[in-house]
Amino acid sequence: MQKIKQFYLDSINQLKITQNLVVCGLMAALAVVLSYVASIDLGPYIRIGFSGIPNRIIEFLFGPIVGSVFGGTLDILKYLLKPSGPFFFGFTFDAMLAGVLYGSILYKKPVKIWRIALAEFLVKLIVNCGFNTLWISMLYGKGFFLLLPARILKNAAMLPLDTAILFFALTFMGKVSTALHLKNR
Repeated sequence: MQKIKQFYLDSINQLKITQNLVVCGLMAALAVVLSYVASIDLGPYIRIGFSGIPNRIIEFLFGPIVGSVFGGTLDILKYLLKPSGPFFFGFTFDAMLAGVLYGSILYKKPVKIWRIALAEFLVKLIVNCGFNTLWISMLYGKGFFLLLPARILKNAAMLPLDTAILFFALTFMGKVSTALHLKNR
């Protein structure tokens, strides 16, 4: 129990380091740019994009607490810069929950394909197919089980691709962060 508590305290303490906050700011800017230029809408309820990669990097480098705060703040910022539909806190909650899940699985751990696949699978199952589908159903009056098959299909198709992209991104960032002394491994 003490190890778990220390794990999350280590993540909180990452917020006290100025260099880490600068990295968070740079990753937030990158995420905003990617949301404008690297997103494809497949109908009104399905979007494929790469703006989540900076979030994953932050969760990997600084842990679940920083990842959660970063994800929630960035979700609100993206909405303020480019609103699409009504603001709904459920999506902000999802970004924060994804930060906790990814951060809990990836922070202070070696980059392994199985670990990334596990994190991707859990987020796609719980957040994307579960909560996101529920929020879309509530907001737009569509049946949850009517939306679910297309969302499962999209997330299942994206799982190997997202896992591979994230593996290469985190492998690269692991080397960069070591060179820049960004984290305590």
